[in-house]
Amino acid sequence: MKALAIALALALVCGNALAQLDQITRQDATAALKAALEKGSTAAVANLGKLDGFLGNPQVKIALPESAQRAEHAMRRLGMGKYADELIVTMNRAAEQAVPQARTVFVDSVRKMSVQDAKTIITGGDTAGTEYFRRTTRTELHKRFLPIVEKSTAKVQLAQKYEQFADKAVTVGMLKKEDADLDEYVTQKALDGLYVMMAEEEKKIRKDPVGTGSSIIKKVFGALGR
Repeated sequence: MKALAIALALALVCGNALAQLDQITRQDATAALKAALEKGSTAAVANLGKLDGFLGNPQVKIALPESAQRAEHAMRRLGMGKYADELIVTMNRAAEQAVPQARTVFVDSVRKMSVQDAKTIITGGDTAGTEYFRRTTRTELHKRFLPIVEKSTAKVQLAQKYEQFADKAVTVGMLKKEDADLDEYVTQKALDGLYVMMAEEEKKIRKDPVGTGSSIIKKVFGALGR
């Protein structure tokens, strides 16, 4: 009898949850998701696309390529750490300047979202929306970020010297080939950092939909959280 009671209770809870989801129209689901993704992406872009957005955030700060860090340690031992620091600042500043380009790309991606995309993301994992953005925007963002990164690093002589010696370092096995192009490296890291911060924002919204201040987000994500 006890087991039967538990089974009935579970069935009742599940039934209520399904009923709540059934009451959410496709229009509601899509509207909620678009509101949530717009809120999360706007916050991520705003946090990163400013002075020290990357440099001051340990989660996304861009370090020198892993295969170049041995040389960095040697420079610091020889009292040349300021050069390594200058290059790191240059890379992070370039990323900070590129990120604002993401705003319009994200908006366009949301507009093109299908109803099925919306339902899948709403009922998906904590970062399902971020993964959707990663699939639908990374190629376009790469195209937009790279020229800005190139323009930014071109102003710094040390960054130019890095590129000059990178090919030689690859030839003798001191640097990985994929790390030789500093602009490409920074662009990829900027994109990675952007999606990391988007995922953080998405988790916040899913965890506390009431705190978003949006009635449609509260209605849909709140029902799912019950």
